[in-house]
Amino acid sequence: MAKKKKQFQISLYILVPFISSGIALFWVLLTNRIAVTNRVTLIAKWTYVTWEVVVFVITFLLSLLITWLMLEPVSRFIKKAEGMPVYPRPPAECDEPQPMENIAHYTEVFDRIASILSKVEAKELFPGMIGQSTIMRGIFTQIMKVARTDSTVLISGESGTGKELVASSLYEHSFRQGKPFIKLNCVAIPEGLLESELFGHEKGAFTGATAQKIGKFELANEGTIFLDEIGDMPLATQAKLLRILQEKEFERVGGNQTILVDVRFIAATNKNLMDMVKQGTFREDLYYRLNVFSIQLPPLRDRKEDIPLIARHFLEQMENPVKLSAESLQVLVAYSWPGNIRELQNILEGAAVMTDSGVIEPRQLVLHINGAVPTQILQSPESAQARSIDERLNEAEKGLIIEALSRSGGIQVKAAEILGINQRSLWHRIKKLGIDVDSLKNQQKM
Repeated sequence: MAKKKKQFQISLYILVPFISSGIALFWVLLTNRIAVTNRVTLIAKWTYVTWEVVVFVITFLLSLLITWLMLEPVSRFIKKAEGMPVYPRPPAECDEPQPMENIAHYTEVFDRIASILSKVEAKELFPGMIGQSTIMRGIFTQIMKVARTDSTVLISGESGTGKELVASSLYEHSFRQGKPFIKLNCVAIPEGLLESELFGHEKGAFTGATAQKIGKFELANEGTIFLDEIGDMPLATQAKLLRILQEKEFERVGGNQTILVDVRFIAATNKNLMDMVKQGTFREDLYYRLNVFSIQLPPLRDRKEDIPLIARHFLEQMENPVKLSAESLQVLVAYSWPGNIRELQNILEGAAVMTDSGVIEPRQLVLHINGAVPTQILQSPESAQARSIDERLNEAEKGLIIEALSRSGGIQVKAAEILGINQRSLWHRIKKLGIDVDSLKNQQKM
């Protein structure tokens, strides 16, 4: 590895006054130049030299005072912040100490404090969504940006990633909170009854329609409607849905009265709608109407730092709370989770039933992960065939490191001791594998 170049740092207490004094001195020198051009006397020249020195000294001292008045509160704040237990500290071997008043040091501290505050904000604003990884905090930021608007939102992601939770969060932080929030899963309704569910029907509209029925859009008037798995909606229904999005009006099935509605529209899908558009199974105009603001939820395998936190949450919610052994946590982190959070919850519930000691061991997890075959713990057979041995070894190594960091509350010195490696080696592995250490800070040992 190439040796890191030594960087020279200049104190702000010197840099700022020096720049200010230099600017003042420039104008004095300019004035002096004018005087020389006009052939002033030797006495006058010495007067200008004295004046230049006085201006430089006075400006330097005043700038130093102003800089001190501005930076002293910031320095006190940074000292207090760095002394707090929650403040994340880098390995001592990896980061060279920087002067307290150094700009880079200020930037680094403020970035870390912002990261801490974003976790607190996420926990307070999204109690139902468990996750503190960088990628999830980005999702929370997206939710807060679009929630207070009436823009249509399309939530994409694999099955079990929490799309309905995102929709609920959008509603709870919107101006329409307190108004109707209507949910409908397009897959759960038979194709022949979907239009009736969405738009309602008049009495006698079809066989079995013995009374008028109010549809979901009418019920959601002035509120929000969430259509899950919209990629499974029939083309004929898509055309009628497009009309509501564009014109805010529709008719009940079997009726001719136009009904106006004011709804905020949220949709979700686990399919690639753009591919469906190319295949002719999803309307292109509807796709663009839906995709005003898109939120792409990551699969669980892309945010493994959240697994210890999510697992602890599920286990604490059980009637008879249990814990995970260190080895079991390694298994959970190393597994690829094709079913995402829903699969994790189901496996933990099944394993909790099997344990008698109050601690889930790997043998209980093996019974529920891919049919009790130990060699399949790390990932499903399909993904194993598609991935190289290096990728699988990286996944296993990442699982061990995340488990150690989780047990140590994110403290890398302790995690290195658990793993039996030095701290510098751990730091380089964390960097290579892209592990978000901040998300593992202060997690209780499971």
